Amino acid sequence: MSPPTALDVNLVGVTDTSAVPVPDPLTVNGVPAWREKMAKIPTGVAAASNSDMFKSPICYTKPKAKRFERMATFAHSESTDHFSLEAKSRKASTLKTAARYLKTPGLISLGGGLPSPEYFPFEHLDIKVPTAPGFSPEATRESGTVLRAGKHDIQEGTSNYDLEIALNYGQATGAAPLLRFVTEHTEIIHSPPYSDWQCTLTSGSTYAWDTALRVFCERGDYILMEEYTFASAAETAFPLGIKAVGIPMDEEGLIPEKMDEILSNWDVAARGARKPYVLYTIPTGQNPTGATQSAERRHAVYKVAQKHDLIIIEDEPYYFLQMQPYTSGDASPVPPPSTHEEFIKSLVPSFLSMDTDGRVVRLESFSKVISPGSRVGWIVASEQIVERFIRTFEVSSQNPSGIAQITLFKLLDEHWGHSGYLDWLINLRMSYTARRDSLVHACEKHLPREIAHWEAPAAGMFHWVEIDWHKHPGVAAGKTRASIEEEIFLSAVDQGVLLSRGSWFKPDHDTVEEKMFFRATFAAASSEKIDEAISRFADALRVQFGL
Repeated sequence: MSPPTALDVNLVGVTDTSAVPVPDPLTVNGVPAWREKMAKIPTGVAAASNSDMFKSPICYTKPKAKRFERMATFAHSESTDHFSLEAKSRKASTLKTAARYLKTPGLISLGGGLPSPEYFPFEHLDIKVPTAPGFSPEATRESGTVLRAGKHDIQEGTSNYDLEIALNYGQATGAAPLLRFVTEHTEIIHSPPYSDWQCTLTSGSTYAWDTALRVFCERGDYILMEEYTFASAAETAFPLGIKAVGIPMDEEGLIPEKMDEILSNWDVAARGARKPYVLYTIPTGQNPTGATQSAERRHAVYKVAQKHDLIIIEDEPYYFLQMQPYTSGDASPVPPPSTHEEFIKSLVPSFLSMDTDGRVVRLESFSKVISPGSRVGWIVASEQIVERFIRTFEVSSQNPSGIAQITLFKLLDEHWGHSGYLDWLINLRMSYTARRDSLVHACEKHLPREIAHWEAPAAGMFHWVEIDWHKHPGVAAGKTRASIEEEIFLSAVDQGVLLSRGSWFKPDHDTVEEKMFFRATFAAASSEKIDEAISRFADALRVQFGL
């Protein structure tokens, strides 16, 4: 799509005889002025929209993404492109495409099975939400704002999104008003370095990951994952006939040199499968290890991805749960970012922000920062890739829940705006920092250092504790690592605390597990309960190890 017109941009001289328009990048405070220059947002039932309607002109000064249909120059050239047979077979939905005619003035539609809004038994929905800076539950109860979504708000001129639209069928990209918000958010935070990127809303990241597997992989393929990873991500792949290769990790996450070694030495005959070209990674606050890849580490991973022509699935539910540096003991906590600009600059650059090729598929989620029950997220990728996702969504999930979408729109767009949303994210940063500190302090206070080792996580919701199982008295009696792990786990349960076993997160079942870990979360319990839980785990360890 061509860039929007009628925009005010600056002219910067390039030579003595030529000049090119150089627009300003989109900023938090610049969104209202930018929106004034945009075409009217589509508001009809199942109105079609895409991110090109909402991106700023600076996007169109960048080169386009590379194409991923052909890759004959690469080692796994027996495959003709990156897309699966299923993905290549999907065509545009006939019924979704026909919805474009609904905007025709005076049209009487007898074509689509769209229920009449008079049969929607919801006149309005009221939700009470925090008003910045009063984000606490107590402040919300006392001074929160009640937002109302009515059935006929568009007709009455009070909103560009209402229940008449939200409760009906929609497009797979999601509702235009919420798509606009996430598109602007993506540009403000990540500013992808190529022009033809797109967003589409999803029914949560888990479903987006399931779709990614179907878009890029065939049965029998291998994918690359961290050696410990989100168990559900691996369990999504296995029933599709897809196997995983675990990439060794250190305190910063996956090790790019190890990934390069695996790919460079891939033996098709021994593996019985072509070389992998999909990497699934959780770069920030990695689940389960809590590791966060530095900017330097991400650049190194990206270079390996370029070398082997990988698609990077960047799953980032914890991206905005990056915390302040850990301070031990009685040291004063590091104060929060003082401005939105400082907050954005403090974030580790995403793979999307360095993706000059368009090989990154970023899975975004509201689950960890707003509500997991909303089941609304979005993906960011090149236009060619997003189009394949949309073809799948059209005949499966169709679109995220309309009630969830309008609730998020009311909160994020009409109430908080981009500025208020960043205020909320800064508030979350400090809240999670305090919870992380409580858990790590409890570990320092209670856990026996002679067998327990850990690093304070810089992001996310999880703390990864290594246990030196070789010192367990059962080793001399011939007990296996797996049996000792189970004994420690059950002993902790007997002591009244539940932690996750590290072995649950191994996606590659062909490799021998050398170490032993347990995962604790600091997301769900108070500081007092966190301290008690770690104390109980310490008691279990002392019982098990005879300390």
